[in-house]
Amino acid sequence: MKADTTILLLPDAGPLITLAYADALDVLFAPGWPVQIVDMVLHEVTRNQTPTSQRIGAWVNTNNLSILPTKTFAHFQHMQTARAMPPRKSNLGELAIQEAMNDFALIDPPPTGVFLFEDHKIARASFLLPDQCLKVSTRAFLIFLEQKGWLPSASEIERNAITNGRNFSQLRFPAN
Repeated sequence: MKADTTILLLPDAGPLITLAYADALDVLFAPGWPVQIVDMVLHEVTRNQTPTSQRIGAWVNTNNLSILPTKTFAHFQHMQTARAMPPRKSNLGELAIQEAMNDFALIDPPPTGVFLFEDHKIARASFLLPDQCLKVSTRAFLIFLEQKGWLPSASEIERNAITNGRNFSQLRFPAN
């Protein structure tokens, strides 16, 4: 990455939920990168009353985060309103993030998009992203922050999330 490249952080639903359980959503700002929320992901984490839905919605509003509009969410809303068929719900947040990152490739110069995910299925899937975009797990992001000295303890965040009721992904990648 060039030093003058804009880096944008786009969290999926899983990392937002985990960090909300840990009361640590603000760690997303630690690297100093703009955090943007894809409209479909915001809908996924706030549409139902959950232990974290209000906390995440308030955090997005308080921090005046940019909400990236997508055709994926527009289609979801249309299908829900038209009731032509039940709207597909699974993986729409990831699809919307992929759409947003593909749009980044059309910007000159293109920003680097960092897709923060937690779902182990994404780690194993062939998730097509433009060259300047990266996918990073919640755990790897927290370790990165700790290594940079921007977070005292990655494992403390994880422990807080689990203690507060989050079923955090136990997937760990081999060292090699």
